[in-house]
Amino acid sequence: MSEPAANSVEVCIIGYGPTGATLASLLGLTGISTVVIERQAAPYDLPRAVQFDDEVMRVFQTIGLADKIALSTHVSPGMLFKDREGRLLVDWSRPMEIGPQGWHRSYRFHQPELEGILRDGISRFPNVAVRSCREFLDATQDDEGVTVRMRNLTTGELESLRCSYLVGADGARSSIREMIGTDWNDLNFNQNWLVVDVCLQRDMPELGDHSVQYCEPERPATYVRGTGQRRRWEFALLPEENPEAMAAPDAVWARLARWINPADAVLERVANYTFRAVINRQWRQGRLLIAGDAAHLTPPFMGQGLCAGIRDAANLGWKLIRVVRGQSSAALLDSYGAERIPHVTAYIAQAVRLGEVINTCALESLASAAPAPQGGLRLATIAPSLGPGLAAGWTAPAHRIAPQPTLATGLRADDAAGYGFALFARPGLPVPPAGHLTVIRDAAVQPWLDELGAEAAMIRPDRYVLGAARDHGELENLLAAIAPSSSLGAC
Repeated sequence: MSEPAANSVEVCIIGYGPTGATLASLLGLTGISTVVIERQAAPYDLPRAVQFDDEVMRVFQTIGLADKIALSTHVSPGMLFKDREGRLLVDWSRPMEIGPQGWHRSYRFHQPELEGILRDGISRFPNVAVRSCREFLDATQDDEGVTVRMRNLTTGELESLRCSYLVGADGARSSIREMIGTDWNDLNFNQNWLVVDVCLQRDMPELGDHSVQYCEPERPATYVRGTGQRRRWEFALLPEENPEAMAAPDAVWARLARWINPADAVLERVANYTFRAVINRQWRQGRLLIAGDAAHLTPPFMGQGLCAGIRDAANLGWKLIRVVRGQSSAALLDSYGAERIPHVTAYIAQAVRLGEVINTCALESLASAAPAPQGGLRLATIAPSLGPGLAAGWTAPAHRIAPQPTLATGLRADDAAGYGFALFARPGLPVPPAGHLTVIRDAAVQPWLDELGAEAAMIRPDRYVLGAARDHGELENLLAAIAPSSSLGAC
C-alpha cells in the first residue's frame, strides 16, 4: 500500500479498531489523504464486541463491505429476560425479516473476522496509509494543523507527521481525550463482571438462538449466541469475590455447569470487565476530535458499544470531508458532538435501565415496555433522534435516520445515492440540477413522503434527515444548505 505523498496528510486517525477503520474507509471513498496510526501489528484475535444493528450495517454498506461482512454474521432473534424460575419477564425479540433500513435488525459477529474485513477493505484506497507498530507520543496543534509524534516500535526511531485534523479512536484510555480534557458525564453504573467465551464441541440447540438475561439478583448472568459454535456467558461478580480467582478455570466451569460442562466446549477467552456508563462532555478541541470508546463507554446489555463507535465515524466522516475540501467552515465540526452526545446518551441510559432489571428485576424502570402476549413485557427497540444540530427546510422531520427502501432498479436507496446527499422527491417536483446531489423519485420512497406529509426530504451522507420540503421555498432552502461553501444550518 502506497502512503500519501510527503509526510503531510489531511486527516490522521489514532487507533485501528472498527471505529478507526470505518472512518478511514469513509475518508478513503472521497480521496481524503489519511494516515492511521496503530500500536499493534494485527487485530486482537479473541472475541470482544459481538453485536451490531441495521444502522451499522448501512454504514458498512456505504463503504462497500456489507455483503462480505454479512456472510460472516448470524442474524439474531433478539433477547429474553427471565427470572430465577425461568419465567419470561421481558421479551425483546427482533423481527427476522428485513427492516426499514434495508437490513436485519440485529447481527452477531466475531470481532477478529470483522476487523479483518475492515482492514482488508482499506487496501482499496491509495490515499489511506496504515502505520502499524507505532506508539503515539503526543500532538501539538496550531492555526494551520497538527504535528503528531510517534515511536516506531520495530526500529525505535521517532517519527512525525503533519495533518489538518487528528481523530482519536484510541479506546477507553484515549490519549487524545486526555489532551481534549476528560470530563465524564457519569450515569452511575459501575459493576465488575466476568466474561466467558467458549467454542462448543457439538451442536447444542437447547441453548437457543435468543440471548438471555438471567435476572437473578444473587448472581445476574447473560447468555449470548455468537457466530458458528461460539457462545458467551457473562456473570456479575459479587463485591467480596476476587476477580482473578473467579477467572480460574475450575471457578469458570463451576459457573457454567448450569448450561455446559468441559465435554461440551473449550474455553476461548475469560476476562474481567468493569462495566461503566460514561460520556465525555467534549468531543472536539480545535483540530482534535475523539470517537468510539474514547468518547463514551456503555454497559453491554443493549449490544450498542461497537454500534456507537460506528455511528460516530458515520457522523464525523462526511463533515470532515466538507471541511477539508473547503465546502464548509470548521464550525461544522461542532455539530458532531452536539448531535452525537444526546444520541449515544439515550442508548447508554437505556442500557443502564436494562442493567437495573437484570440486577434487581426492577421492571418499573422500563417505561417503554408493554405487555407481551406470552407473558412478561415486550420491549420496543429505541430509535433516538440526533441532538440539536444540522437542519434545513422544514425541520420537523430532521435528526432522524431515514429508511432505505429497495428501488425499482433492484438497488438499495443508499447504493443509488452513493456517499453524498440524496433528495427523495415526488415524481412531478421540479428540482434544479445540482452535481453534488442525487435525486431519487422512485415509487418506493413515496409512502415515506406520504407519512411525513412532504414533497421531498433531504438525506445526509450518514443517512439522517437534514430536513424536508412541503413547498418550493422549503426546497430552495434545502438545496442552498448543502451547496458548496454553504454553512449548513443548525437547529
